[in-house]
Amino acid sequence: MAHQLQGRKIAILATDGVERVELEQPRGALYGASAETELLSIHPGEIQARQWDLNAAGTFAVDRLVSDASPGDYDALLLPGGTMNPDQLRMNRDAVGFVKAFVASGKPIAAICHGPWTLVEADAVRGRRLTSWPSIRTDLRNAGAEVVDEEVVIDGQFTTSRSPADLPAFCRAIVEQFARSEHRVSG
Repeated sequence: MAHQLQGRKIAILATDGVERVELEQPRGALYGASAETELLSIHPGEIQARQWDLNAAGTFAVDRLVSDASPGDYDALLLPGGTMNPDQLRMNRDAVGFVKAFVASGKPIAAICHGPWTLVEADAVRGRRLTSWPSIRTDLRNAGAEVVDEEVVIDGQFTTSRSPADLPAFCRAIVEQFARSEHRVSG
């Protein structure tokens, strides 16, 4: 597993309020498989992380503004959760446009906890089988998704998970899914 993702570049889209462990652990799994990651956000500098949405949990340095990024620059996309993070992303035209374009590219997308909210805003869940944090399942159903309560769900290009408790299985699944993808950044 150490080099499964060698030469792959993964976008992580997040902003203030991201659940720290949902960014940090998947990013660590991607690094462990030799992937390069880039943290995209809606503002420059650093984003504020949270623990269980309530407690400040440090910051992450932003590598690039999502408005300056293109899905063609990346092999896969990770959407971590935290309640405030995707709620802000789905209100940002550049973030939603990036996610829509990523969906259209057919490249793999992984979302955990509240992360699928951004997929709802991008109108990308209709007819898909997904899981999420319980409080957004009605939103997913209303947007046309088949919602299930499982640790990890893989449906085509989407890999979803429910919560931080599912991170071990989610991390394994995204490394496998991202490695299987035939979509590759050229160059």
